[in-house]
Amino acid sequence: MTVNHYSPPPVTQEPLDYADLPIIDLSKSPRPDDVREAMQTHGFFYVVGHGLSPDENQRIFDIADLPFASVRDDEKRQYEGTMQQTGSYQGYKLRKYWHIDNGVQDEVELYNINRDITKRQHPEAVRPHLAEIEAFARHNHFNVLHPILRLLALGLGLPEDTLVNIHGYSSVGDTYVRFMKYYRHSTEDEEKTQSVWLKGHTDFGSITILYSQPVSALQILTPSGEWKWIRHIENALVINAGDALEFLSGGVYRATIHRVVQPPKDQRGRTRLGVFYFCMPDDNVKLLPLVDAKERRFVDADAPTMEEWRKGRTAAYGKSQLKKAEGEERIEEEVINGVVVKHYK
Repeated sequence: MTVNHYSPPPVTQEPLDYADLPIIDLSKSPRPDDVREAMQTHGFFYVVGHGLSPDENQRIFDIADLPFASVRDDEKRQYEGTMQQTGSYQGYKLRKYWHIDNGVQDEVELYNINRDITKRQHPEAVRPHLAEIEAFARHNHFNVLHPILRLLALGLGLPEDTLVNIHGYSSVGDTYVRFMKYYRHSTEDEEKTQSVWLKGHTDFGSITILYSQPVSALQILTPSGEWKWIRHIENALVINAGDALEFLSGGVYRATIHRVVQPPKDQRGRTRLGVFYFCMPDDNVKLLPLVDAKERRFVDADAPTMEEWRKGRTAAYGKSQLKKAEGEERIEEEVINGVVVKHYK
């Protein structure tokens, strides 16, 4: 079915300080030790050889733009999510829902589709493409997520399907496809937030799969405490660990701190379209270490289920009152399910 072509701006020519991240080629039977080292050292890595062609990659970005460019604001409100009430991102997260800093609200729209596309109704412009979106979710689940989970399990010394078995495609859970569009901020808001569009944070699931796109804005916090940019690689995926993987691995794989900032000068004023697959263990999984814990953020008796953790994090994000961390000027904290969650200014 014909869809308007989405044309992103050219790759930035600004001399940015990029993170030097490993590249894992899934088509070449990567070694578990390589994936373990990539996740332990950086928490972020690229994946190539994932089975989606450049044309198929372009097609999903064309579809991803539909919920934003082809749906009126009044129709968007009909499909708005109820994050605080249900702890689920399904549907739209419209602009100015999250508080960033100093009274500034966000300028990003999300449209989230559960891998079970029948869970909710969808805007008219999206409906003809639901079969393609479901196929995209299946591809990510079985051809990207599961192979990575097998490698990560082997890297922990566990049977290779240990993590796969708690990430079922048909299980009860909230793993979903996310389309995300960032819009420019006013000069006044950029000053108030020091050009930060989303504060440094960790994702709350196990693995986040991000489809690389050319508008530079994503940065990671390195082990040395520096913010470094993520470089665009055509038709590559950017993979990072979230809270659930940190909990399950006993801290061997750490949830990676990342943020979104104003793009460089030669890309400012252009929208930034993102395509993600946010992966979570099944809702009933207790987030207990599967190996001897390197460090613990809660005692076993207090371990939340994935459902409890995702609902708590989803309902609170961008809405809760954060407190400055003791002795840390640039870190703010909140407590969710008895666990301290940090946000980086």
